[in-house]
Parts: sequence; C-alpha cells; structure tokens
Amino acid sequence: MKSTLAPGIRLITSFSRDSWYRGFILLLTFLFYTAYHLSRKPISIVKSELHRNCSTVIRPADLNITNNVTWCDWPPFDQDNYQTLFGVLDNSFLVAYAIGMFFSGIFGERLPLRYYLSFGMLMSGLFTCLFGLGFYWNIHSLGYYAFIQVMNGLMQTTGWPAVVACVGNWFGKGKRGFIMGVWNSHTSVGNILGSLIAGVFVSSAWGMSFIVPGLIIASTGILCFFFLVEKPEDVNCSPPQHHVSHNPNLQPPDVSVKTACFCLLQGVVEFSLCLLFAKLVSYTFLYWLPLYISNVAHFDPKQAGDMSTLFDVGGILGGVMAGLVSDYTGGRATTCCVMLVAAAPMLFLYNSIGQRSLGTTIGMLLVCGGLVNGPYALITTAVSADLGTHESLRGNSRALSTVTAIIDGTGSIGAALGPLLAGLISPTGWNNVFYMLITADILACLFLSRLVYKEALGWCGRVPRVRG
Repeated sequence: MKSTLAPGIRLITSFSRDSWYRGFILLLTFLFYTAYHLSRKPISIVKSELHRNCSTVIRPADLNITNNVTWCDWPPFDQDNYQTLFGVLDNSFLVAYAIGMFFSGIFGERLPLRYYLSFGMLMSGLFTCLFGLGFYWNIHSLGYYAFIQVMNGLMQTTGWPAVVACVGNWFGKGKRGFIMGVWNSHTSVGNILGSLIAGVFVSSAWGMSFIVPGLIIASTGILCFFFLVEKPEDVNCSPPQHHVSHNPNLQPPDVSVKTACFCLLQGVVEFSLCLLFAKLVSYTFLYWLPLYISNVAHFDPKQAGDMSTLFDVGGILGGVMAGLVSDYTGGRATTCCVMLVAAAPMLFLYNSIGQRSLGTTIGMLLVCGGLVNGPYALITTAVSADLGTHESLRGNSRALSTVTAIIDGTGSIGAALGPLLAGLISPTGWNNVFYMLITADILACLFLSRLVYKEALGWCGRVPRVRG
C-alpha cells in the first residue's frame, strides 16, 4: 500500500522556501513594531497614578501628611498645573519623534537595517526602563522625565522606516495593500498589550509599568540582531517584482540622481500632508479618548481605558479593509479619500449620540477607529512602500527607508499637534475638539484631490493605470 504524507507535513511542503522566509520576515517585523508601540503606551496609563483623587484613597495609618488633597500624588505632578506638565511629557516625546524621523530615514538608508533596528530597540528599552526607575530612585524632577521622553522619542524613530523598508524588500506590489494592512495591525496590538501590561503594575508600583515593556523591546532588539534577514538575495531567495523595466540596459541611478528622482516623485507631498492631518486625528484619540469617555459617559478610569481599546480594534479592521480595497481597485488615494470623507460625519455622530448606550458606544468606536486609522495605516505602509520602490528609483530599494521617513515624519508633526490642540481646546468644550478633528479630516481629504482625479482618469481609460 502506498504510504501518504501526514497532513501537517503536506501543509508544510506545500509552501516554497521563499514563502517560508517571507512569512518569517513578516512575523518578525510584526513583533518588532508591536514592541515599539507597546513601549510607548505606559505613559498614558500611568498618568492617572501620578495625579490621583487622593480623597478616594485609603491613607496609611502611620503616614504623617500635611496636605490631604495631594498626599498620594507623585511630585511634581501634584500641582494644579499637572495637565500642563503631562502635556510637556507628551510633546517632549512627539516633537522629538517628528524631528528625528526626517533624519532616521537617511541613517536607515545607509546603515544595515539589522544593526540599525537592533540598536534602536535596545536604546528604546533603556530609556523606557529609566523612566520607570524614577519610581525606585525617588526622582521628582520634571526635567529628568522630559529628557527621557526626548531621548526615547529619538530612539523610536529607528523603527518605522527600517521595518517598512525590510518588508518592502521582501514583498512585491501585487497584494501589498492587503499584506501590509494585516501586518500594520501591530500598531493596535502594541497599544492594547501596552495598556494591559502597564495596567497590571500601575496601582502597586508604576515603575514596573515602564520597566517590563522596556525589557520586552530590548529583548526583541536582541532577537532582531540574531534573526533579521534584510533582503531575499541574502539567503538566495527570489526578489519580489516591484516594477517592470522595459529597457534592460538601464542602470540603477547613483545616490545624487536617486535623491533628485525621489524629490520629484508624484504623490510624496500629497500623501505626506494628508498623513499629517490623518495622524493628528488618530493621535488625539490615542491620548485623549480615555479621558473623553470618562468625562462624557461617566465611566471609571479602568472602564474608560478598556473601552478605548475598541478604537484600536476598529483600526485593525479598517487597515485590512483599506488594503484589500486598494489592492483590488489600484486606487490608494481614492480609498483613503473615501474613508476620510466617511469619517467626518461619523465623528460628529459619535460626539452627538455615541454615549447614549453601551451598544452604541461600542459600535461607534469600532466604526470611527476603522475610518480614522484605515487611511493612516494604508499611507504609512503600502503607499510608502509603493513610492519607495517607484520605477524612477530602480535598483535603490534602500530609498524606501527615506521615503517612509519623510512621509511618516510629516505625519508625526500632526501627531504632536493633535494632542496639544486638544489640550488647549478641551476647556472650551468637547464639541470644539471634535470640530477640530472633523476639520483635520476634511483637510486630509483635500490634499489627495489631485491624486484621486488622476486615479479616476485611469479608471475611465484616459491614462494608463497599473493595478497591484
């Protein structure tokens, strides 16, 4: 009787060596950027512990205090301007991240990605741990924590350009939107895991809320050093097909020509400015949504934090959907524009009726998360990879790192502005915050109008269009 292979072995052998390597790289880079976002999240969870409502806290019998209002707070966040001080910490990170991102792509283009990512994750882990060690070292200096946030912001810029460049090296354009839509869920997964891990320690020893994520990202840095493969050619795998050149005699341009071509790439400016406003909306939700839910729906802080993770769940679904649609239609800009147009009225409805019942809150958060984070995910992944492997940059795959850094660096300006503007506007009422977010969504859409028109002409057959 002829023997047959076991089902599991048949499954394993049905995939080629190239497929296994591509799957491995996709998983590895997913873990890397999950760790990056995981280590960013603790500050938003620990804020509620640094400044608390001490009247609801049981005071130790042997504690001799002189101030019943702030005895349980962590100086210097025990002052009346604690929200301003928290804003200093947020913007120390976000501004440093936005500035550093423009330089990160340049370094990432010239250095081996494996070394660059490993260094970045190890240093991010160090500075995340140093923030938490302030608890054990009894440090009460705002300057110390602000400096740590600045340095961590700079180190975190090593992540995004490098991982996108690596994935772009391994995957062609065919199903890039879908693949990167799924892969980009690392952002939301990292946010959710960061919230859960920080929440375990926040009430007992908030320093561990930083130290544990810091050790996790440092560990992934070591993993990166030993296992990351930057390009398929390094392990004798077939490189993906980005663009077909009709002239085999064309040689890859040198660095100066490559830079000139890059500056002229159609879509870089439009997508960068669109991301600025899209990221402004996304990061405002990231930093302010738990407080909004707590204030408007009257949930306690833990319930508000748990509820806010639904926005990230919606973001995962939105990113995958945006990738699928853009792959099928070949219209990256149009997909983003439609989702942004739909997001504006949904934000208005969420603010108006989103807190009437638990079911309405859950549904609206999922929908808003998908519509807000879908375009953000598509631009920072598939669009950046498309532009970075543009035919005018043939043979210079490392240019993908620079293109990604420019696009995400511009977006990071919005990430810094959003929470800052929300802090300034929120005292005048939450309605005004949402009006600001809706305006930003509309502006993001307008910046894509030329590209949408160009894609529409392609569908009408007036200009050549290549579908992924």
